[in-house]
Amino acid sequence: MPVSARRRPWLALLTLLSLGLTTAPPVLAEGVLDRVARSGVLQLVGPADQPPLLSLDAQGQPQGFAVVVASRVAALLSQALGRPVQLRFQPLADPAELGQRLGEGKAELACGVAFNWARDMTLDYSLPFAIGGLRLLAPAGRLNGDPAQLAGRRIAVVRDSLAETELRGMQPAAVVVPFSDLQAAVAALTAGRVDGVIGDSALLAGLVRQRNLGGLALLPDSFYERYPVACVVPQNDSAYRDLVNRAIAQLMQDYVDGEPQTMAAVDRWIGPGSALNLNPERIRLVFDALLMSVEALRPVPAQATR
Repeated sequence: MPVSARRRPWLALLTLLSLGLTTAPPVLAEGVLDRVARSGVLQLVGPADQPPLLSLDAQGQPQGFAVVVASRVAALLSQALGRPVQLRFQPLADPAELGQRLGEGKAELACGVAFNWARDMTLDYSLPFAIGGLRLLAPAGRLNGDPAQLAGRRIAVVRDSLAETELRGMQPAAVVVPFSDLQAAVAALTAGRVDGVIGDSALLAGLVRQRNLGGLALLPDSFYERYPVACVVPQNDSAYRDLVNRAIAQLMQDYVDGEPQTMAAVDRWIGPGSALNLNPERIRLVFDALLMSVEALRPVPAQATR
C-alpha cells in the first residue's frame, strides 16, 4: 500500500468504495477527514429548536431526524479513519453563523438544511435525504390554504426566507409580517396577532407537536413550493462529501430494504405516531426516488467476496 494510504487510512476505504479502482487516489490537501482523524470528533452545528429535524432532549442532548443522519456519517467516518469518531453538537442561536462555522473549520457538518442557491455558493450540499415544502399553519376551519384567501390577511413568515418570497409572489395583496424565526411567528399566531404562518411544513408540524398546540391545521394538502433537504459541508472537499453522500444513501437504502433498526430510528421522527405521521410506504417512495440518482447499495454475500 502506498505511504499516503498508510498515513491516511480513509484513502484506502475510499478506494474500496469507488468503482473498482485498484490504485489509491492521489494525496489530497488537508481537509475535513484529516482534521477528524486527529481530533476524533465530528462537529455538528445548527439550530436547536427545529423538531422533528433537530432539537435538544431533557438532558440537553441533540435529537431528531438530522441527528439520525449525522450519526450515520460519524459511523462511516469511524470505519474510514480506523478510529472512534464522536458526534458533538454545537447549537447556533443565529442561523447565519452556520456557513461561518463550516467555512472557518470550526464545524464539519450541518444536517436538515433546505437547499437555496445563495448558500450553495459558499458551501456544498450533500445528497438529499428528505423533500420539504411550504404550507400554511392557521386556525382550523378559518382558511383552506388557497392563495386567494390570503389577500388582506396578516401572514407571518421568517424574514428573508423562501416563505416570504413565495408569499409575496403568490399573493401580493397579503400583509406580510416578518419574524426572526419560525418559533416567534408561531407564537404570534397563537396570540392572535397574525392570521397564519407560512413555513416549512415539517418544522411547523414539529412545533405544534412540541408545544401541544390545538385547533391548528396545516394547509393546503399539497405544498406551495417543494425543495430538497440535505446536509451541508465545507466547500471543495470532495473526499469528505463523497463519504457523507454514501452514509446518507446507505441510510435510505436500509430503510427501503426494511432494515428494522434503521426503520425504527427514522420512524421515531417522521413515521407513524410522529409529528409528521408519515406512512412507512410513503417514506420508502421518497427515499427510493432520492436514491435514483446513485448506485444502489446492497449487502454483498460473504461467499461473493472470496
